[in-house]
Amino acid sequence: MRWALALAVVVAWFALRRRPFRVEIRGASMEPALTEGEWAVAIRRRLRVGNVVVIEHPERPGFELVKRVVAAPGDAVRDRRLAGDEWWVEGDRSDASTDSRSFGPVFRSSIRGTVVLVYAPWSNHRML
Repeated sequence: MRWALALAVVVAWFALRRRPFRVEIRGASMEPALTEGEWAVAIRRRLRVGNVVVIEHPERPGFELVKRVVAAPGDAVRDRRLAGDEWWVEGDRSDASTDSRSFGPVFRSSIRGTVVLVYAPWSNHRML
C-alpha cells in the first residue's frame, strides 16, 4: 500500500511541475515526425534546439501551432542574431508550414510546451 501512495505522490508532483496537456496534430507541416490526426502530450520543460514545441501564433492569439525549435537565443538565423528571449521555429516541411520564416522569432512566453509523447492512434504511439 505504501508503494501506491509513493506512486501517487510522484505522479502528482510531475503533473504539478510539468503541467502536461494534450495537442491534436493538424496539417502536414511536421511530417514525417508528426502526422495529421495524431494526438500528443506536451509538457513544460527546458527548451533545446531540436525540440518539437507547441506555440501560440504571434499574430493570432489563442491559435496554437506545432513546430520544431531550430535556433535559440544568441544563435544567428536569417542574417540576424536572436535576442535573449527569442526562439526560431520551423515546420519540418517548409512547403507546408507557417512558421518563423513568415512571422519571425517567437518569445519564450509564446511557447506552451514541448511535445514528448504521441499516444493516438495507438498504432503510432511513440516518444519524441
